Amino acid sequence: MTDDDKKTLIDAYVAAYNGFDIEGMLATLSDDVRFEHHVGDQLAVATHGKADFEKLARVGAQLFAAREQQVVSLENREGAIVATIDFHGEIAEDIPDGPRGGTVIEMQGTSEFGFADGKIAWVVDRG
Repeated sequence: MTDDDKKTLIDAYVAAYNGFDIEGMLATLSDDVRFEHHVGDQLAVATHGKADFEKLARVGAQLFAAREQQVVSLENREGAIVATIDFHGEIAEDIPDGPRGGTVIEMQGTSEFGFADGKIAWVVDRG
């Protein structure tokens, strides 16, 4: 895959994420996709395979009334591409022992994308 092909996949994934388009996100992923989300140095959640990713994506989409990832920069790193991402989201409903509905979350993090067979094979989010 060329770097342009990889960027096109990342753009499609992020656009689908922003549009709450779970099917669109899944279309960019390999069947055995691995996903990890780290908070600080801690692994908060991990999935393996499209079915597990889909379940997590559907739960995540319900948490937000609005959300947007904006890619700030892309860097090649040993076959993977690391995207620096600005995130803006508004919590949909009160979360027990968490933020209240309407709370706005803004942060910057990174997402590392790996590729295989013309698809995204892994995503590692850190924020």
